[in-house]
Amino acid sequence: MKLHKIDGYIQNIYLVEYEEKLLLLDGLCRADVKMICQFITETLARPLTDLKLVVVTHMHPDHAGGATKLRKLTGCKIAMSNVKGYWYSGLDGILMRWTDLALAHWVAKRMGKPKRRLWYPVKITADHQLDDGDPLPDFDEWQALFTQGHTDRDLSLLHKPTNKVYVADLIVTVKGRYISPFPVFYPNRYRASIQRIKDIKPTSIFLAHGGEVALSEQDYQHLFKEMPKMPATHWRSVKTKFIKSMFSK
Repeated sequence: MKLHKIDGYIQNIYLVEYEEKLLLLDGLCRADVKMICQFITETLARPLTDLKLVVVTHMHPDHAGGATKLRKLTGCKIAMSNVKGYWYSGLDGILMRWTDLALAHWVAKRMGKPKRRLWYPVKITADHQLDDGDPLPDFDEWQALFTQGHTDRDLSLLHKPTNKVYVADLIVTVKGRYISPFPVFYPNRYRASIQRIKDIKPTSIFLAHGGEVALSEQDYQHLFKEMPKMPATHWRSVKTKFIKSMFSK
């Protein structure tokens, strides 16, 4: 196995190369599709059909945005967690989806990236639905782990031979410290997910926003101390800011 870390539009991309096949550990931004296809055909000098599987760890724009387009271009399969329903369902889901797209554009602007189209299907039909502990289809040395909390369907991906794990947005870095992402819809699940990663004692952790890292005991303790005890969501954030604004007046 050879793991390629590639700078995506607003996140790190991890492409796993084997002699006869390729695996993408997440579903990218829509803006990343052309670039990753060029990386496969030009840098690796391989046909697009060598991309066999794309895992969508959760439905946010920088983790699901390129999956369906890649399936059309390459014939790859899409794997997702076996959770009922769609993340962006109902009126709340529509509003949340627009908010997540706006947040992705804001992050791109902060990073000095040109504005790109990020729109992608609100519903993705998985070719493979993964339960906790399942091996990835055709990539048996990788194991899917339910590490929910950020959303209700987050996956982490453990490479068993090296005990390295890709955690997507489970942990992010800000000013050199490891913190929980925003939002955290399910704080109890989130705490359990961090404990699970800690108990694995991974040799290193791959972050979607932060690269390959190794957390110390002090890093975990800081993460546990600072993680939200109540849901930290878009709506609660807006409500809190509104209340503070009213009291300040």
